[in-house]
Amino acid sequence: MTATLSQPGFDQQSFDAFLHARNEPAWLVEQRREAWQSSLEKDWPARNEEEWMRTDIRLFKLNQFGLPVGPHSVWARPGDKVGDHRQDQSHTESGTTLTEGVDLAGRTAAEDSRPAHSALKAKWADKGVVFGSLDELVHTHGELIRKHLFTRAVDPTYDKFSALHAACWSGGHLLYVPRNVTIEEPLHCLSAISDGGVDLGHTLIVLEENAEATVMCETASPRQEDSGFHCGATEVILAPNSRLRFVSLQNWGHGVWHFAHQKAIVGRDASLQWTLAAIGSRLSKVNQHVELVGRGASTQVNGVLFTEGKQHISYHTLQHHAAPDCRSDFLYKSALQDKSRTVWRGMIKVDPLAIKTNGYQRNDNLLLAATARADSIPGLEIQCDDVRCTHGSTTGKVDEELIFYAQARGLTRKEATRLIVSGFFQQIFDRITIESVREALGQAILRRVREYV
Repeated sequence: MTATLSQPGFDQQSFDAFLHARNEPAWLVEQRREAWQSSLEKDWPARNEEEWMRTDIRLFKLNQFGLPVGPHSVWARPGDKVGDHRQDQSHTESGTTLTEGVDLAGRTAAEDSRPAHSALKAKWADKGVVFGSLDELVHTHGELIRKHLFTRAVDPTYDKFSALHAACWSGGHLLYVPRNVTIEEPLHCLSAISDGGVDLGHTLIVLEENAEATVMCETASPRQEDSGFHCGATEVILAPNSRLRFVSLQNWGHGVWHFAHQKAIVGRDASLQWTLAAIGSRLSKVNQHVELVGRGASTQVNGVLFTEGKQHISYHTLQHHAAPDCRSDFLYKSALQDKSRTVWRGMIKVDPLAIKTNGYQRNDNLLLAATARADSIPGLEIQCDDVRCTHGSTTGKVDEELIFYAQARGLTRKEATRLIVSGFFQQIFDRITIESVREALGQAILRRVREYV
């Protein structure tokens, strides 16, 4: 693996060197320059803004990091096939949490914002599926990418972080599934950060009419104590009658600053099941937005948050019903120990023409220490009649009677705590259709559980 190279800082000179090194199509260069100008004009978020008043980023210093410039790292030899595990692959590639025992249709990986490895089974490539590094595919499938990148989903002018990402994204992933194609095996995307590194990855998923796929996206750091900076985005665009199962695991080191914008556009009679787990990072601020734009669209979003130490994880979710007869179901569960904190701020928005809407959101929080804190702010914005929208939130400590009951049957206090945490998340784990992923997420969380105090 080659050494990491970066251009110090995020200034004009660094940005110009970044653009020069990439040699990209003119339309993309122009898009980047417009976003860069927008990022320069925007201020950093202020503590008096509703969206940021519970998330303090005053210790974050952008100039401590740099833009990626230089050669790509190498995790696999040319010609490697899906499923190969060679000795010269990065340990973050071979040690991923979600892929063990899973027969994959394809995999793609990036390290420190540089493409590292991509592979797709020939039978899917022959059917027109496009999958791999967004950085590399922009040279061969430019018009396809131009049609969707930052056009309908993520807004590159939303705030300073979204503008910075739109200008500097690198190490991205692309999945395009043509009409009437059903990919039977899951696809896997990995983004990794070395200690002190930067990830600016952009994930773009496009399913045409009546297409179907399962995607697992994962982030990783070599060690739990590693630091770094992630400023990323995910765009999901589902055409009518398409179906996507999407699993996302955020497992950065506990020194990584994590900022992301994630949005899905769901068309007529299309369905999205989105399961996310966030167990890493020093601080996370994620905006997750699902917009139902076609009659009969449906989405189920399941969130698992587990925090420890002084971690701070903040998710702001929006269920936007823009069309009639649509259904959305958001369920977030958080377990917190030590002095960690979570913030969940959810909103169901129903447009004037979106009659027959069925929207639901719920956030449950389990405090495993008296020093942990969970903020839960559900909300509704309904602009028409004949809808059904409900929300709920609970926050509580572990019931000491449950601990006593388990200990009376031979379990230690730590074993009892692990059992209670597992039961708390079971409702979400039961919704995951891939058994190996269900077990992997459960074990990743339970390994971090300490004795309830």
